Amino acid sequence: QVQLVESGGGLVQPGGSLRLSCAASGFTFRSAAMSWYRQAPGKERELVARISSASDSTNYADSVKGRFTISRDNAKNTMYLQMNSLRAEDTAVYHCYAKAGWLELWGQGTQVTVSS
Repeated sequence: QVQLVESGGGLVQPGGSLRLSCAASGFTFRSAAMSWYRQAPGKERELVARISSASDSTNYADSVKGRFTISRDNAKNTMYLQMNSLRAEDTAVYHCYAKAGWLELWGQGTQVTVSS
C-alpha cells in the first residue's frame, strides 16, 4: 500500500506548540523529497516547508520561518513538522506530500486549530 498518513493535529491555544508526523509506506522514502502544505477555508493551498531526501536542504514559507521546523527520519520512514509560537492564522488542514521519480503522493491531512 502506497500511502502517507498524517497525525498530531488538534486544538491548541495561541503561542502553543504541536508536532505533526507523516508516516510513509509503499515506496522508497529515503529517495523522496517531502513537503508540508496547508489550506485554510477560503484560501489557496500554501507550501509550508520542504525537505530534501537526505535532509541537506530545507525551505520554509516566510509566514512560518523561525517558528516551524521540518525534519525527517529515513530509518523510520517518517517526516515531522515542529510548530512553535502558533497563531490563529496557522489554522488549516495540513497535508504531507511526497515526490520521488514519477511518484506524487498526498496524505489525507490533519486539522490544526489555533484558538483561545
